[in-house]
Amino acid sequence: MPIRDLAEVGARLEETVRNHPDGDLSDPRRLYQSYEMVAIAILDSEFTDYPPDELRAYLAHFLESKRNELSLPSSLETGDQP
Repeated sequence: MPIRDLAEVGARLEETVRNHPDGDLSDPRRLYQSYEMVAIAILDSEFTDYPPDELRAYLAHFLESKRNELSLPSSLETGDQP
């Protein structure tokens, strides 16, 4: 799958979170949770459109980047289970 297609996935994820009527863009933790929910929905609905693990790996990297951008601790630091 071309990188451009994965970039489009990221752009759609960003747009969906930004345009969600219940999204709280001021709280980093809630914002990150919105990204997680949309990423899961994309993975559930589009996983067969990509080679095995490609979409999952892209979304995992996207979410980790968002977590860092929002200055949130990693799941290991908070004790959350993956």
